[in-house]
Order: sequence, then C-alpha cells, then structure tokens
Amino acid sequence: MAIERAGERLEGGLPGRQGRRCFVYLAAHRARPVPRDELLEAVWTGAPPPAADAALSALASKLRRALGAGALAGRGELQLALPTAAWIDLEAAREAIHHAESAVATQAWAPAWSAAQVTMHTARRGLLPGDEGEWIDELRRELDSLYLRGLEVYGEAALGLGGAELAAAERAGRELAHRAPYREGGHRLLMRALVARGNPAEALAAYDALRVLLRDELGIGPSAPTKDLHLAILGD
Repeated sequence: MAIERAGERLEGGLPGRQGRRCFVYLAAHRARPVPRDELLEAVWTGAPPPAADAALSALASKLRRALGAGALAGRGELQLALPTAAWIDLEAAREAIHHAESAVATQAWAPAWSAAQVTMHTARRGLLPGDEGEWIDELRRELDSLYLRGLEVYGEAALGLGGAELAAAERAGRELAHRAPYREGGHRLLMRALVARGNPAEALAAYDALRVLLRDELGIGPSAPTKDLHLAILGD
C-alpha cells in the first residue's frame, strides 16, 4: 500500500496494521461517511479491544497526524476528505475496465488495449497481503474479477490489433483458460489467437481439452458460441 502527497510518501506514518486497515477501508468507501461501529468491525474484525471507542478515537488521531490536516473528517462518522484530483488505483481500475469493454464493443482496439492494462496492473497487486477479514476478502474477489475481465479485454484488443500482438492474445487466452477454466470466453480467445497465428490444429486441440473438461467435471458440453467457433475452424 502506498500513499503519496505532493511527492512525499506517507504510509510509513500509519499506526501499524490497524492504521493500514482503517485507511484502506475509508479509501474504499470514501464516497460516504463511515459509522464508528462499522469502522470498528472493519479494523478489528469482530474482536474489538477493551474500550473500543477510545481505541478508535486514538487511531483516528494518529491517522490525522500521518495524513495531514483536513484529510480525515468527522467524529461520530469518519470520512476521507481527499482533494478533487485525488487518485485511488481501485477506482481507476473500475473505471478503466468499463472504458476498455466499451472500446472493444466498438472495435476501438488501441484504447481498449491501453485501458485494460490499467485494470490488470492494479488488480494483479492484490490487497493487504497477509491480512484477513470479510471485507478484505470481498475486495480481493472484486480484484480477481477485474483482473479476469481486464485480461479478456486485453486479449481481444491484442487479437484485433493483430501482427506482433497476436502472441499477447495467445498468452492472454492461455492464462484465462488456466485461471478460469469454466469461463469459455478464455478458451475461445485462445482458439481464435491460435488460428490467427497459423495453428488451427492447436486450436482444435484446445477445443477438445475444453470439451473433455466440461464433460468430466460438469457433465455438460461447450456452449453454442464455442461449438460454432469449432465448426468454423473445421470449415476453414
């Protein structure tokens, strides 16, 4: 986790693990004031210390000192008061994936390629490594989903750009098929990339691997779009 203001790094001044958890929770929910009882649960995950309210007040005071005057607003409820131009990578990742998916829909491959990498770069970092909590797990699941969406868009954009980017499309397809084996879009991306690179036999083998996986694990066959792609490759 990094906090930077005017070129100065501030995260080293946070008061330990609880300070990091408190800051991240407030940053992830900065659009609204957070009630004290909600923040207590987020920081101490169901095991608040003795005199919990006083402990939270002390933690908030330390955060104010670390972040600077005016960065933390409220008493009964707390909210980060960041400048208008403040940038949070999670928010940027969410916004970028929408831009990327919209660009793919209009076949604007270069903007999609760039925006997808913003999402992937943030999502692959993880969140508070070594820390646990229900809200942390929820954000991690969101990051995992953002990464998969970003990877799929990146692969589609690379396939659309063609040329030297076809290798990137194949890598994206292989990673999607590995990370989310039941997500057929990744398998289709891999098949299309292999065909575009002149390897239709490998594309047919990839389809067969998916077909066997779905049959053995779920007792179903590939979806209609995947079957259509398979038939198109056979026809070509």
